[in-house]
Amino acid sequence: MQKKETYTRADTLRGMLTPLRTCYDINYYHLDVKFDIDNKSISGSNLFKFTATQNFTKLQFDLYENLAVNKVVYKGKDLTFTREANAVFVTFPKAITKGSKDEFTVFYGGKPTVAKRAPWDGGVVFTTDSLGKPWLATACQGAGASIWWPTKDHQSDEVDSMLISISVTKGLKDVSNGRLRKTTEMPDGYTKFDWFVANPINNYDVAANIGDYTHFADTYDGEKGKLTLDYWVLPYNAEKAKAQFGRDVKRMLQAFENWFGPYPWYEDGYKLVETPHLGMEHQSAVAYGNKYRNGYLGRDLSGTGRGLNWDFIIVHESGHEWFGNNITSKDIADMWIHESFTNYSESLFIEAFYGKPAAREYLQGLRRIIQNDIPIIGPYNVNKEGSGDMYPKGANLLNTVRTLINDDAKWRGILRGLNKTFYHKTVTTQQVVDYINKESGMKLTPVFDQYLRYTKIPVLDVKFENGKAMTKWTADVPNFNMPVKVRVKGGEYQFIKPTTTFTTVNLPGVTKDNFEVDMAGFYIKVKTE
Repeated sequence: MQKKETYTRADTLRGMLTPLRTCYDINYYHLDVKFDIDNKSISGSNLFKFTATQNFTKLQFDLYENLAVNKVVYKGKDLTFTREANAVFVTFPKAITKGSKDEFTVFYGGKPTVAKRAPWDGGVVFTTDSLGKPWLATACQGAGASIWWPTKDHQSDEVDSMLISISVTKGLKDVSNGRLRKTTEMPDGYTKFDWFVANPINNYDVAANIGDYTHFADTYDGEKGKLTLDYWVLPYNAEKAKAQFGRDVKRMLQAFENWFGPYPWYEDGYKLVETPHLGMEHQSAVAYGNKYRNGYLGRDLSGTGRGLNWDFIIVHESGHEWFGNNITSKDIADMWIHESFTNYSESLFIEAFYGKPAAREYLQGLRRIIQNDIPIIGPYNVNKEGSGDMYPKGANLLNTVRTLINDDAKWRGILRGLNKTFYHKTVTTQQVVDYINKESGMKLTPVFDQYLRYTKIPVLDVKFENGKAMTKWTADVPNFNMPVKVRVKGGEYQFIKPTTTFTTVNLPGVTKDNFEVDMAGFYIKVKTE
């Protein structure tokens, strides 16, 4: 989330979809990696199985330049490759033809980037638990999965399925995404854990979590049947985990399946894995580091107290299973699709168990941390997200859209419809907005544009002349004309339709002292003359 004003060729190589990346569609990975904890190093391989989308002789995959590519093997022979920044370019001995399926394997190793402040910076966390036993985790959103394993590191192409094999020092366990297929005692004293992911997964979700874990399990009767719930925690935290997870996981699933549709990964199950960092939405293996406290590390980000009744990391990071993991933005510039909906999901969780007024109070409280510094949508093709306002401001945008639609059943249908229509897909902002426009029957593009593409929020100018109220919008979007709810104090709210020039409000008995705007439903500024 660090600001950046200038971009290099390395940023373009990472963020741009060039013909060297679009020429192949990833079908399957087998990532096979050994962690040498004492030396903070890794070594291993990744098998790329792909379908050619066009004829080509050269392609790009990605691996941070501090990790060595030892060789790239194709049909039993080493391929020629070159490197530039964190990109690797492989040349094949003859053309790969469009529509053909093929594969190659990358062998690599070295000392991966050590995360200094995971999950906000990327890399591997090397630490110990409170008993001094090794405890490792990967977290790489933004920085990219290529910070620790070779991959086609672009969100637009999710692998269809994946085998994750992690070898660790004997006595430790690895917990990764999907389901545990096999555990093998290796002759070198290591133990290999094979985890299989049966569903598409984005690169940054792929995780290794290594420690002295203990396991307990449960099930949830959900919309698609019985969902397995698996919990991996440090042994001395097991009782706290059973209480905390037992209270919040099933009611989270109940709320989100109601609002968003079935949990998207029944085949791979639901897991919470205790980690030495705060948390991350690692698909089917959600990283949990909130220390078994309610709120966000014991705090309520809204300042209202509404966030202290539930565990923020369980609710927020699990909300990403629908928005971020099920529906993934093609470009990280559109990361609001992940974070705005998921931040908003916190209020839907509150609404499910504490009522709609409490949920709206929470959303209003979150406004205190909005910066309105830069646009929420970031620059495209350079692997850069926009403002951190995508969390609280994005959530308040969605609450505003819900208020405009003015039909909670329809709104719920739209949220469920998004997850069904874009099930296991990657999307753009335009696709999401177009879908909401179509299903709502409203032209909401100017509203999304104002909040996502500009820094300022719209200002409702109000003035009183000759016993009448007049309103107009001041906004960046040309001819901005968002309806808004107003009332005479104590009365019922009704919609008015201001434009960018002053028009009279039809509100009998209105005065400067009794004119009220629905500020719980709309994130706007009101300026009264």
